[in-house]
Amino acid sequence: MGTAGIILRQIAVMFIYMAIGWLLLKKRLVTKEGSTSLANVLLYAVMPCVILNSFSAVSSPDKDRGVLISILGAALVLALSMLLAHIAFRKDPVADFGTAFSNAGFMGIPLVAAAYGQDAVIFVAGMMAFLFVLQWTYGQSLLAGNWKEMSVRKIVTNPLVISFALGLVIYFAQVPVPGLIKGCLSSMSALNAPLAMVILGTYLAEVSVRDIFTSPRLWAISLYRGLLIPVLTVFLLLVILPNDRGIGQMLLITASAPVGANVAVFARKQGKDYHYACRLVCLSTLLSVVTMPLVLLLWEAVA
Repeated sequence: MGTAGIILRQIAVMFIYMAIGWLLLKKRLVTKEGSTSLANVLLYAVMPCVILNSFSAVSSPDKDRGVLISILGAALVLALSMLLAHIAFRKDPVADFGTAFSNAGFMGIPLVAAAYGQDAVIFVAGMMAFLFVLQWTYGQSLLAGNWKEMSVRKIVTNPLVISFALGLVIYFAQVPVPGLIKGCLSSMSALNAPLAMVILGTYLAEVSVRDIFTSPRLWAISLYRGLLIPVLTVFLLLVILPNDRGIGQMLLITASAPVGANVAVFARKQGKDYHYACRLVCLSTLLSVVTMPLVLLLWEAVA
């Protein structure tokens, strides 16, 4: 089975997790406040463990080079995404945020792990660190309408940045990780995909399915995020990583993920239209069952 087929199967599994979240909220076994608390667990505990776990690996010259290349590639891919999003949606902060930042952590990392194995997550850790820093600074500034959110303190205290920096030290200095700690990191990392998709399912349960599918604007934004940006990313990666197609494909998987769920979290925090953000996340995620395999098929055809 090709990578596109593996991705399609993994997306199907994720939609089962999402259905569980939808059912839990509909049956009032989880509240809206509870889903927000679960999102905090994911962001502040699970995701840092995913990054630390990926860096607790044995170093080698080839892997060292791959990690450094992946960090540079991630920065350029995110820069392209942010530029394209701002060109199209600068008058709509929610859409600007949503199209700039994919759901790389909650969908991209599990898909990379499914296609390449858990050890490959190290090559998308840089993408995750950059993405979360930019969401907490640039993204929040977009939604708030000012640039006060852009602060050094927010960057250096971000849990993903801390775990990324610590992970780099662990990896390049080959700091031994005790078996007990390694086991804990591995177990926490395994929660990433199920918990993330359960949370997305609770978001889906808060909005009208009819409203999701009958809005031309939501369709346009979702296809811009799911197809146009990833297709242009394909050609960027072919140029900047001509001899590292495996790393390029991993970055592409994270870049072609749907609208990031954090747009709903930050929209609520900044007093923006939370339900609009939820509908955008949900439609984009539903469409990803088609858009992500298509983008991967394009990559396999041209790479």
